[in-house]
Amino acid sequence: MYEKDVNPEVESTPQPGGIPWKFIIPSLIGISLFLIPFPYDGQWLVGIGLMAEFIQNTAAPFLVELLVIVLAISAILSAYATLAKPDWITEKPRFKELVVIHPFWLIVRIIGGIFAVMVYFQVGPAWLISDASGGEVLNGLLPILAVWTLVMGMLLPLLVDFGLMEWLGTMAQKIMRPLFKLPGRSAVDALASWMGNNMVSILITINQYENGYYSKRESAVIVTSFTITSIGFALIIATILDLGHMFVPFYLTVTAGVLVAALICPRIPPLSRISNDYYEGADKQIEEEVPNGYTTLQWAYTKAVNKAEKADSTGQLINRSIYSALDIWLGMLPVIMSIGTIAMVIAEFTILFDIISYPLIPVLEWMQIPEAAQAAPALLVGFADMFLPALLASGIESELTRFVVGAVSLTQLIYLSEIGVMLIRSKIPINFWQLLALFLIRTIITLPIVVVIAHFIVF
Repeated sequence: MYEKDVNPEVESTPQPGGIPWKFIIPSLIGISLFLIPFPYDGQWLVGIGLMAEFIQNTAAPFLVELLVIVLAISAILSAYATLAKPDWITEKPRFKELVVIHPFWLIVRIIGGIFAVMVYFQVGPAWLISDASGGEVLNGLLPILAVWTLVMGMLLPLLVDFGLMEWLGTMAQKIMRPLFKLPGRSAVDALASWMGNNMVSILITINQYENGYYSKRESAVIVTSFTITSIGFALIIATILDLGHMFVPFYLTVTAGVLVAALICPRIPPLSRISNDYYEGADKQIEEEVPNGYTTLQWAYTKAVNKAEKADSTGQLINRSIYSALDIWLGMLPVIMSIGTIAMVIAEFTILFDIISYPLIPVLEWMQIPEAAQAAPALLVGFADMFLPALLASGIESELTRFVVGAVSLTQLIYLSEIGVMLIRSKIPINFWQLLALFLIRTIITLPIVVVIAHFIVF
């Protein structure tokens, strides 16, 4: 189904004169949909963003209701399948994978279904069903995730199955490997996140890991170091913080922080301690070294065309995409509803982040950051949700402090209510405590960088 290891000396360059349409056309469509932003309604969106926004707006009258039903079905069906194991489910391996699950994830799915019903019907304690906690997850976060992941799941083969990853991976490996210890094809993940949406990058990385193109360590590095929020989302954060007039230096500062952290984090624990083994059952599929007798461009072209020729049929790709979408809707959305709601409750209705941020106050004061007591919790609360730092810091008077909080929050990358849950549930070998450690490490690395840029360049 996917390209196996090949002997570079045996693989031949395609004959000149033939036009490899099977590589060119799907790849160009994939680039235009995933990697190139277009101006639309006062904002910049990639093609799949336009499609997702159209679907979300069209389905808005019934989308939340549909999600409540899906989460309830996921909880009931998973409980029945996992506990009873009926033949009509266990005899269908693909269906069994969706609904016969580990007891821990079964409990999480059930909690997600219960939370969804409680929030929708506004039954239960105020701290759970509030618009600031469960309501934000059900009505704000889940519809976006549901539509984006559906669109991405259906169109992702255009990026990963027709040679684009092979071509760009070979071309970029001389940059990505020495700087970040990553395969060249990881440049596609980074570009998809920068230009489109960080969820695109995560789904690409999960796909590539499960099919043998990234090792365990490489996949963990990519999803925790390069899933930067898109330019469009960064503009939203800048607007919330009343920094829209300085968006260019704001985003350049974020980019600088992300790149420095990406250079450091793969070289230190916990990422450096993750093995370079490949996913069980998926042997190493990647070979980016350019053999003798080829230029880099020739070898990139050779691998891309060969990959495209081995691509699955349209029917197989559609079946795979439907399965991927079902896995996300039945498996990931309930987890986000449960864990995301709990994270939001802790952030909004407890003083946990105020307490753990106390040690940051003298550090910020030493860095000459005004209103340090208000800024400190905002610098840590992002672990729960990506919007919270901007919301907490929006009332801070100092423009410099708002700039620092906003920029650091976008360099932290790891947000439990969305990315964190997706990673914990995925097969990429990274757990909650590693994510927490990486969040803190990234904060320690990027905070001084942002502060120096803010003090000496921007302000």
